[in-house]
Amino acid sequence: MKTDAGFTVQPVAWRSGSEAIRRLREEVFIREQAVPVHEEWDEYDAVSRYVIALDERGRPLGTGRLSPGGKIGRLAVLRVHRRRGIGSAMLRALLDMAKAEGCHTVFLHAQCQALEFYAKQGFMAQGPEFIEAGIPHRKMTLTLSRQAR
Repeated sequence: MKTDAGFTVQPVAWRSGSEAIRRLREEVFIREQAVPVHEEWDEYDAVSRYVIALDERGRPLGTGRLSPGGKIGRLAVLRVHRRRGIGSAMLRALLDMAKAEGCHTVFLHAQCQALEFYAKQGFMAQGPEFIEAGIPHRKMTLTLSRQAR
């Protein structure tokens, strides 16, 4: 999906995109947010579906994944490229993937500082705040059939 904002969002397989995905997640989660390395990589890495945002020159700007069971996660945009709609575009692409796979509901563990971002996309917070990778989170869900486009 090409945007007017100078970037594209496209699906990418772990096998072919893992180098770029790893670099993005290392920068955003491990370096910037101090997520412990052993908590960043998991058994879902190789079995999830991914999107990647690229600039006009093909340089990676962000990534996100859809894990089996309808969990959206690891949504990351490089700091210098935030507030350009990249995260929203990747989230929409992941929601389209979920719909294509027949998911009726998706969920995610949102960092509390990002609750408003996901709420604007129609996600509803559920349950209490919890700590994941040393960062406060809340579970959020979205029923895809009710999603406004």
